[in-house]
Amino acid sequence: MKGLKLLPIFIALLVWNIQFAQEADKEEEALSLDSGTIDSQFEYVFDKGGNWGAAGVKYEIVKITYLTKLRENVLDTLSAYGKTEVSLKNTINQHEATITDLNQKLDLTTKNLTTVTEEKDSMSFLGIQVAKITYNLMLWSIIGGLVILLLLFIYKFRKSNVLTQEAKTNLSELEVEFEDHRRRSLEREQKVSRQLMDELNKHKK
Repeated sequence: MKGLKLLPIFIALLVWNIQFAQEADKEEEALSLDSGTIDSQFEYVFDKGGNWGAAGVKYEIVKITYLTKLRENVLDTLSAYGKTEVSLKNTINQHEATITDLNQKLDLTTKNLTTVTEEKDSMSFLGIQVAKITYNLMLWSIIGGLVILLLLFIYKFRKSNVLTQEAKTNLSELEVEFEDHRRRSLEREQKVSRQLMDELNKHKK
């Protein structure tokens, strides 16, 4: 009866022991010098090592092949890290060169934009760049001055035309008066001549 009571405990311990052994095997299989991280490879070497004590000092005994393989793996990893570092530095340098080029292009674009904006907001007047407001003010001032000069010219022309017409009218009137005066003078001369002839005829008789 006592043996039957201990049997379940014995079976449980046996099952637990088997599972523990399997997990230990899996962990041992997971640790390897051919794969995994450097840390896991060190764990593998430690697990495979043995203890030895002498004169009260404990030593760890490790196979030289494990150490050789571990050193090769570490050197390979360092070499890979070195190559990665060089590649990253090259990539960083390329990115910095690209950024510098883009900054230069941005500066050039900004300068061109500023120049275009200034040209857009200004006009060339007699070879001098002036603001649009100043240019428009000067332009409209010139146009206004020309309009005033045109109106003044038209006024002067009309006034001169009126004076010319008056002068022509006065000249015509003078010509008429002159013709009338000449005609009257001619008539008086003829009359005086007839009277003189009459008087001469009378004296002859």
